[in-house]
Amino acid sequence: MGFTENGFKVFAGNASKQMAHGIAGLLGVEIGQMEVSRFSDGEISVSGMETVRGFDVFLVQSTCQPVNDNLVELLVMIDACKRASAGRITAVMPYFGYARQDRKANPRDPITAKLMADILSSAGADRVLTMDLHALQIQGFFNIPVDHLIGMPVFLDYFSKRFKDKKENLVIVSPDVGSVMRTRKFAEKMHVPMAIIDKRRQTANMCEVRNIIGDVAGKDVIIFDDMVDTAGTLCNAAAALRDEGKAGNIYACATHGVLSGAALEHIEKSQITELSLLDTIPLPPEKKNAKIKVLSTVELFADVIKKLHQEEPVS
Repeated sequence: MGFTENGFKVFAGNASKQMAHGIAGLLGVEIGQMEVSRFSDGEISVSGMETVRGFDVFLVQSTCQPVNDNLVELLVMIDACKRASAGRITAVMPYFGYARQDRKANPRDPITAKLMADILSSAGADRVLTMDLHALQIQGFFNIPVDHLIGMPVFLDYFSKRFKDKKENLVIVSPDVGSVMRTRKFAEKMHVPMAIIDKRRQTANMCEVRNIIGDVAGKDVIIFDDMVDTAGTLCNAAAALRDEGKAGNIYACATHGVLSGAALEHIEKSQITELSLLDTIPLPPEKKNAKIKVLSTVELFADVIKKLHQEEPVS
């Protein structure tokens, strides 16, 4: 039993219902009863249907599309639990929206990731549990504890089994220079070499010139990234590996499948054999694709939530 007097409860936001139910099932508890609805003008209404007084409360909600609606819903859920005297409130955000706005790229830009951290704290969150933040420094934007999980172990397990007897013909590829550190760690744990795609734009109106650093000729490759948004970077990388690097089968994996705009069309037409995503963002039926495989993180989140409640080390 953790520090709270009455145990813990898990509640689901509308963006992460399937994950929340899976987590609750693994933890052996019923999903908490909380009614989330809308008024006729679109305002979000949250009503708790059971007591949370003194409980360790975990609110599971990814701030994915529609980002602002899901974010406000989470904030209102946090406020509802705070005003109902919850013992501790943990915002479980498998995908943390606005994480890419982590610095000032131009003189008068906001740092929206910092703003989101402040809003979550002000709403009443005591802790945040998330996975694969786009920029690690975002953890420092918070004045409350942040438990940052990484999705790499899930991919390691999947690809180690898939390429069990074929690792000598495998290369892990970083799609850009910014992803080199995480790609190197993945390659080291897989015990295979890595390559890097170096992209430069000569002028605003000229196409990118790609250089592949490393030998991928005749090799099966895995492009490793943290998220897939419009899939432009990913599909361009796959094209470069096939056309210029003469790679064999091209696989890709990323923690967060944002899949906005024409992402599905790009993936379908690309050189990619299979794209593996984690379930931090639910994949709606209309986005399901034969090339996309979704791997579960429910067991990992359930294990960490149990450790947090029992005040045990997460690492």
